[in-house]
Amino acid sequence: MTYEFTTKGVCARKILIDMDGETIKSVQYVGGCSGNTQGVAALAQGMNAKDYIARCKGIKCGFKSTSCPDQLAIALQEILDQA
Repeated sequence: MTYEFTTKGVCARKILIDMDGETIKSVQYVGGCSGNTQGVAALAQGMNAKDYIARCKGIKCGFKSTSCPDQLAIALQEILDQA
């Protein structure tokens, strides 16, 4: 199932997440730093959502209170909470 998450506090505007149960099938960021978001998306592919959340929740970007990896963790937690 594909989910759309609107980000807060980062350069990327939204994240498109395709899930198969608790497994992350694919991630696509809209906007943001292309190399970084592509890297995060590639590393997340095939991971269990709970494992990703445990590794990336709370990561900050510079002086911001969040980051693109953290926003993905927040989105994944919302998806799991809805299931």
